Formats: sequence, C-alpha cells, structure tokens
Amino acid sequence: MCATCGCGDDSAVITLAGERHHDHPHDHSHEHTHVHTETISLEQKVLAKNDLIAEQNRAWLAERDILALNITSSPGAGKTTLLERTIGELASHRPVSVIEGDQETLLDAERIRAAGARAVQVNTGAGCHLDAEMVRRALETLDPKPQSLLFIENVGNLVCPALFDLGEHSKLVVTSVTEGADKPLKYPHMFAAAGLVVLNKIDLMPYVDFDLETFEKLARSINPAAAILPLSATTGEGTAAWHDWIELQANSRMSQRSVDKT
Repeated sequence: MCATCGCGDDSAVITLAGERHHDHPHDHSHEHTHVHTETISLEQKVLAKNDLIAEQNRAWLAERDILALNITSSPGAGKTTLLERTIGELASHRPVSVIEGDQETLLDAERIRAAGARAVQVNTGAGCHLDAEMVRRALETLDPKPQSLLFIENVGNLVCPALFDLGEHSKLVVTSVTEGADKPLKYPHMFAAAGLVVLNKIDLMPYVDFDLETFEKLARSINPAAAILPLSATTGEGTAAWHDWIELQANSRMSQRSVDKT
C-alpha cells in the first residue's frame, strides 16, 4: 500500500459505523526494488498520484462547504477522546462526521457514533496511514452533509501521515504530556506539517516529568507558525480555545471561498 515506507498489503476496508457496508479497493500493483534511485522515483510517483486525488477531494469538500481536519498522533495520545468531547459540544451547532483510520477493528468508529456523529471506519490492514484514495472512497460512503465539520482521524503514527495530503483544510498533531517534551525533535516532519499542535492530558502534568516551556520552544523551532493548544480531553480544560480554533478555520475557509468566487 505504501511505497514510501514499505507498509501495507492493499487490504483497506471501509465500513460505515452501525451498518454492514464494505467497500474493497481496486487492486494496486507496485514495483519492488532495492535500488535507491528507483525507490526514490517510485516514491515520487506514488506521492504525485496521491496529491492529484487529494486535490480532487479538496475540490469535492469545497463545493459542499465542508471543513475537513486531518488529526494525527501517536497511539494513545487521546485523539478519539478529544473527538468524543468535541462532538458532544459542537454537534448541536453544526453537523459533524468522522472518517476513522485504524489498522483493525471498528471500535473507534462505534465510539464516535455513540457520541452523536456519523462515522465511517477505514481499516488499513498493515498500512500505517490513510491516503487520499482511501479518503475519497470513505467520502463516497459517508456522504457528509454540506456546511458540516469533517474530522479525519488518521492511523496512530507520527511518520507517514506527514507525507500524505488527504485533501484536508489543515493537519493537526495531537501529543500528550505523558509522551515527553521532546516529541517535536523526534518527529519534525509531522510537527512541521501541522497547522495546530494540541498538547493533551494536561490534567496529568503534576504527575509526570514534562516541561511545557521546553515543549513549546521545540515545537516553535520546528514550526513557528503553528498554534499550540494545551488542553485536557478528559476534564475539558482548554477545550474552549480548541473550539475557537475550529471556528476560525471555518470562517477562514468561507472567506477564501468568497475571494475565489470574485
């Protein structure tokens, strides 16, 4: 599935949460080579194809005034918990739907559905990230409402998702205080690609060795433009700023579309 990192077995399955609906992708064939120059050429080809489909996804979303946010993190950082709370607090204001990316199970999609949003599960098999083609097929299955909010919860991984444009308005990276303050240095490409850095689990700050000042300094050394939002998805502390950021992105997208029409 992924020529850039060697993961996957072309077995992604898309399932609408709460319904027995399966969509199997068409077969992809990739050359396998150990020659460095040919590997780079294949990677560029794969990314170019992905970027083309991503632009088609972006146009499809823009036509429907849908704000799409691609949420990335390492496993266990709290993406799904943050989405559950966000759905509960925002779903009364605007429709919310979610594309859930995981290697296996429907567990997260069912959690999202129970929180009050429509969800489609993309199981990537051995694949370590979502790509634009998976998202395209997930959009066809999910069919989110016009003027809605779409979250794309990527597979837990801070490496490959940085490379793959899905057609989203913005990438987010969620990390937590339990993971240490050095994450931006360890995964610079992901932090560099993020429009927002969410620091989750700040309610645990008194119990872990985490230096907030160091984390913010390192994150800004990688990406000076990214906003940094400390919050707790469990207690709700700091989530008002998260909601304000989402609203800002929605207004920015609408303003840009108005400019494009003139």
